[in-house]
Amino acid sequence: MQDKTLIGSEEWCSFPQLGIPAIKARVDSGAKTSALHAINIKTFEKNGNEWLKFDINPIQNNSKSIIHCEAQLVDQRIVKSSNGTREKRYVIRTDVELGNHNWQVEVTLTNRDSMGFRMLLGREAMVGRLIVDPEKKFELGQPSTESLKEYYYSEPSKKGLKIGLLASNPELYSNRRIIEAGEMRGHEMHFLNIKYCYMKLSASNPEIHYRGGLVLSDFDAIIPRIRPSMTYYGCALTRQFEALKVFALNNAAAITQSRDKLFSLQLLLNNGVDIPTTGFANSPLDTDDLIKMVGGSPLIVKLLEGTQGKGVVLAETKKAAESVINAFKSLNANILVQEFIKEANGKDLRLFVVDGKVVAAMQREAAPGEFRANIHLGGTASVVKVTSDEKKIAIKAAKAMNLKVAGVDIIRSTKGPLLLEVNSSPGLEGIEGATQKDIAGEMIKAIEKNFK
Repeated sequence: MQDKTLIGSEEWCSFPQLGIPAIKARVDSGAKTSALHAINIKTFEKNGNEWLKFDINPIQNNSKSIIHCEAQLVDQRIVKSSNGTREKRYVIRTDVELGNHNWQVEVTLTNRDSMGFRMLLGREAMVGRLIVDPEKKFELGQPSTESLKEYYYSEPSKKGLKIGLLASNPELYSNRRIIEAGEMRGHEMHFLNIKYCYMKLSASNPEIHYRGGLVLSDFDAIIPRIRPSMTYYGCALTRQFEALKVFALNNAAAITQSRDKLFSLQLLLNNGVDIPTTGFANSPLDTDDLIKMVGGSPLIVKLLEGTQGKGVVLAETKKAAESVINAFKSLNANILVQEFIKEANGKDLRLFVVDGKVVAAMQREAAPGEFRANIHLGGTASVVKVTSDEKKIAIKAAKAMNLKVAGVDIIRSTKGPLLLEVNSSPGLEGIEGATQKDIAGEMIKAIEKNFK
């Protein structure tokens, strides 16, 4: 019987076949399967077998060090993570090295950004080989700072573009992914908090300053991701960047018009895009006729300035519709009323358009008892096959709005697909999670294309 090797609760290991020279692992005999941090996972065929391409940031909180890996897919499994969520994961088999020991292990691939370790060594990988002393750490040694620097921190040669992400929250999934995707493609990425920017208007020397007096200069491109409450200031900033000849992935004029629901619907109709029958009013005198105009109840009432499902009410009866409309009007709010597409069953489609192409699509389904399918309101996302008509509508809508990046929401009705709205700062988390597509990467490619 072979002697078991004593290890601590944390150890450094390597994956020679994946080209990972050093990665710190949490040793957890409570977990059955080992797990490795992986992003941008894609399947492809090699020699008649299904393989995976994926990227690894081997060092915690360092998205600049990236290793591109390939491995054969051996299984897909539902795994319950330590925080109780269940997730379907790809499984690979590969050699692991701990100290002087090398053997083959099965590893599941998952995004471990929210975990403390890039690698988790489960009990299946330890059986018959290792024994754990939870009070000890790095029993098999650890790499020196110099060797880690050599592996992961060598300065890349300067190439690529200087790109600013103009947004409010650096921790938001979409913003993290865009920064990560830009860095992976060799660009210098900067997160620019809209609130910390201020500008100098001058005919001879216009400038944009950042917190602490730093002058923002030499930017090649910016990606505006402006939250609705910051529309006015965010678009003013975007215009200032454009005046400095910086390429904006979505320009200020396009974002401004996309935030005006009524104007954007008028623009879309002028470009031959079908929408649900919609009424617009400000005066409470003709509520009755307004309700009739869109085919009676049930109907949807929307605040003109609302977004992300806020300020959207389903009025199921005429009485309810009158009450809601009059309540909104008493606040002097501009409102849209819209026919309710009952046959859609609380489902809609989100098509993600980048640079005139539909790069991903998902179906969103409202939570039970809810009619809005927005993901952050409890809606669920799933992959969906969209028709060529639906793709054409999405591309036409993004073009009509002059948006390089757009989330186009479409509803399936008995009259055919109808456009609900066009979003100029669509979120990535739901759609990347559902489709496993690198949409952030597509956004960066659209910027590169502009500079070719």
